[in-house]
Formats: sequence, C-alpha cells, structure tokens
Amino acid sequence: MIELPKIILASASPRRADILRTVGWPFETLAVHIDESRREGEDATDYVQRLALGKAEAAAAIAGRNPTVREGALSPCGPSSYVIGADTTVTIDGHILEKPTDDADATRMLRLLNNRWHKVMTGVAVVDRTTSFTKVAQEETEVKLALLSDAEIQWYVATGEPTDKAGAYAIQGLGARFIERIKGDYFNVVGLPVRLLYDLIRSAEK
Repeated sequence: MIELPKIILASASPRRADILRTVGWPFETLAVHIDESRREGEDATDYVQRLALGKAEAAAAIAGRNPTVREGALSPCGPSSYVIGADTTVTIDGHILEKPTDDADATRMLRLLNNRWHKVMTGVAVVDRTTSFTKVAQEETEVKLALLSDAEIQWYVATGEPTDKAGAYAIQGLGARFIERIKGDYFNVVGLPVRLLYDLIRSAEK
C-alpha cells in the first residue's frame, strides 16, 4: 500500500477539501488571506503560481510559529511538514477571468465563454517546512461551454453559484449542465489537480 503523507491545505475552499477527501488524501486546513490582486502585465501562469506560493508560504509561517495549529482537525495521521497552496483562474482570448465582482460581471463572463473553448489554469505550490523544499507548477485544462440562451445565463447567475467562481461557473455544481466537453484534468477545473499535486509531493520526497 502506498500511503499519502498528510498535508496542510492553505485554503478555505470546500471544493479543494472535497477533492482530497474523495481521493483519500489525509489533510488539515489552515486558511490564509493574502492580497490576490493581479499585478500589471502579469500573465495567467505567473499569476496563479505567485498566489499559490504566497498562500503556501503564509500558511507555513503560521504553522511554524504554532506547530499544533489545527493538528488532527480532519485526520488522525499526525502533524504534517507539507503545506499546499493553490489558485485557479480562467483564460480566454488572452483575458484572465477571475471571480466576478457582481451579477453583471458574471453575466459578462458567461457571455464571453458561451459556446467556446477556454482554459482553466491552477497553480499548485508545495512547501516542506522541515527541509525548506519549495516547488510550484501549474495545470491547464481546456473546457467547452455549450451554447447558452440569455434565459439560461440569467437563470444561472440568479442561482448565486457563479459569485465566487473563477470564470463565473462551477463544473461540479449546477453549471455542470452547461459543460459540453473538457480536455484534461477534471479536478483541475474544480480547483486542485490531484495528479500534479502527487507528482510535486513525490519530487519532494526524493
């Protein structure tokens, strides 16, 4: 049996937590708050990697000051040295679609994505508090939205689901009915590419 090391997830996202539970990865959560403003001229790759690393480093600093913080909250596997940060965004035509600011912005995003392919990118950072190992990478998945009517877009925005989602939709929620095809890692679209995380952890243990 190959055991997965317990990790600290630097995120309050219930979606990322659900992914880890689904794949049986022991973890505890330590949500942090950092400035997520995009810098002028920053492309999507640099943006998601910088935020992922910023979250992981912030959580590692907190855990380092208080080794018992949240220990065992979600798993009996003991303390963890690995801190994981992640950040997800959506890109189309060179535009980065972050979380919508309001319903009008969500409507704008969905109309932009309507009946088109776009990319979902997630940056993942692993910080090992005991060895000072740090590694950051990103995963990309292509997603095709179906052709939506104005009524469907208005209904979906009114549900409130797009409010806190990059690109204004949730593939694992009500928005699933509007996803026509994907090319790549489904979990990446939800917010945490498991295979990439597994590869990063393995590289830290070599």
